[in-house]
Amino acid sequence: MIRRVKTTSFKVGARRRPVTAAAVLTALATTLLLSACGKGSGPADDKPVVLTTFTVLADIAANVGGEHLTVESITKAGAEIHGYEPTPGDIKKAAQADLILDNGMNLEAWFGQFVDGVDVEHMVVSDGVEPIAIGEDAYAGKPNPHAWMSPLNVQIYVDNMVAAFSELDSAHTADYRSNGDAYKAQLQKVQDELVAELGALPVNERALVTCEGAFSYLARDAGLTEKYIWPVNAEQQATPQQIASTIEFVKQNRVPAVFCESTVSDTPMQRVVEASGAAFGGTLYVDSLSEADGPVPTYLDLIRHDADTLTSALNGQRS
Repeated sequence: MIRRVKTTSFKVGARRRPVTAAAVLTALATTLLLSACGKGSGPADDKPVVLTTFTVLADIAANVGGEHLTVESITKAGAEIHGYEPTPGDIKKAAQADLILDNGMNLEAWFGQFVDGVDVEHMVVSDGVEPIAIGEDAYAGKPNPHAWMSPLNVQIYVDNMVAAFSELDSAHTADYRSNGDAYKAQLQKVQDELVAELGALPVNERALVTCEGAFSYLARDAGLTEKYIWPVNAEQQATPQQIASTIEFVKQNRVPAVFCESTVSDTPMQRVVEASGAAFGGTLYVDSLSEADGPVPTYLDLIRHDADTLTSALNGQRS
């Protein structure tokens, strides 16, 4: 169900950089101006505007919305979502939107501040997903927010979007349902391929060692053992104890390759590589899509890229 944005959000371990007083004043002034003038102007405003918090959600929403909605992302391609700092321009976008979609599960630490004072409909797309708890450190017991790394979970995202878009624009409900069904079929195909490819690996090679613990859902779905250096992207990362623990895991299990995500430095993982003898298997994508001419311009490309990178590296087929 769509809700009015009057919420706060908190992400343990995230780099909390509050919006400055000047930014808030500017945003409030902008909001008042937009309220007086109405939302948007010109031919493009014939379509409802859906604003998402990051690029992955924008691509999923665009597949469901099709030609009937204008979908935009607050953050840009390549951005690190956890510690994003909204700008007055972002808040202006929010005031012009008809619907805002966020992931929820404590992912967007900045979301409460971002929407403060903006009266816009709101949907948490992860509603209904069964969370996996973070298993260690100060974040133990908190939900791992990276639920979109499971194509099965994204099918729940799609259902939530279909419901929200149908409520927003009931004239095109049938199209939203049709688009959602077609996209879910693609998601299931990717899921089946992922399980088949990774499930064929020897037991000791079915280990997913990454910088951040962002792959719990993917590891669960594909039957992989997960190990990471740090559980959640935070200001302080990669303690000596965390690196030592990862090195020991890789050595004990003879893991052939390890990985890191595109939005963080791979320097800590390179220390694991040097100490363990494992190969650096490549860069994985989680929190952001690439630009259109990059390796993962869509969510389906992201999941396929990660699955192919994992399979090739763990099989020793590295370039």
